[in-house]
Amino acid sequence: MSRIARGLCVATMSYCLMAAAPSLAEEFALSPQAPPEQPTLTPQTFTLAAARAIAPIADTASGAQDEMEAEAPASDFTFSGNVALATQYRFRGVNLSGSELALQGGFDVVHASGFYAGTWASTLDNDTVGYGSLELDLYGGWSGPLSEGLTADVGFIAYTYPDAPAGNFDYYEVFANLAFTLGPAATTVGVNYDPKQDGLDFGGLTRDNLYIYTDVGIGIPDTPVTINAHLGYTDGSLTFTNNSKSWDWSIGASVPLVGPLTASVAYIDAEADVATGAFNPTSSAVVGILSATF
Repeated sequence: MSRIARGLCVATMSYCLMAAAPSLAEEFALSPQAPPEQPTLTPQTFTLAAARAIAPIADTASGAQDEMEAEAPASDFTFSGNVALATQYRFRGVNLSGSELALQGGFDVVHASGFYAGTWASTLDNDTVGYGSLELDLYGGWSGPLSEGLTADVGFIAYTYPDAPAGNFDYYEVFANLAFTLGPAATTVGVNYDPKQDGLDFGGLTRDNLYIYTDVGIGIPDTPVTINAHLGYTDGSLTFTNNSKSWDWSIGASVPLVGPLTASVAYIDAEADVATGAFNPTSSAVVGILSATF
């Protein structure tokens, strides 16, 4: 999954993954043979005759450089980045930033073969679920077409919390999803699985986690607006509920703004038997995000 921004990921997670970006061009050191040394010319001594004498040399050097640049092979790697400001950070329906704004961003590199790697980070509220104030994710995988109109994405994600309190909160998961079109709707269905590991041992019923979801996006004709919907089911440690099960869903819209900017808003909710406490991390909310890719 490329996690495009897990800020609304939750709301519209999984595809998170990841936007258009400039290609990396290989650098070539051009060293054409230097022309015969010319006398230093000042505005007073630079005559029309001198200009005509130098012009052929400049044209030849420029032509040689253009030819070498034209022959330079295109890079097989594409680099991109993204930044976002979210009113909340929601992960599969769970509020990880409390009432705080979340600053998010990441970098990705994609090879022409379809293999990719990247990193993504978000600020957190330390008092919400106890992960500390920062999440840093590392991920990699492969994405590509299986047939006409059908694309697959498989890979892994490592979730790390550098300043978490005492204890092991880091964990990893593997994922796979399929993307296709159903009529006017761009559809994704996927599954993420976290094997049993210490980072998911919260003293509850299980130490692993399964997440199944679908995302649907439909563009409104003759407008730049896209309507997005998400439905997910979690069974495992990452629900923060009494029975380790929950449903999360969202409905929202996104619209491109000026240049690389995109604005999105979504209503997010989760249905679960929430563990008792002063704070309910699965309560419903309207979340807005202003994001940019480069």
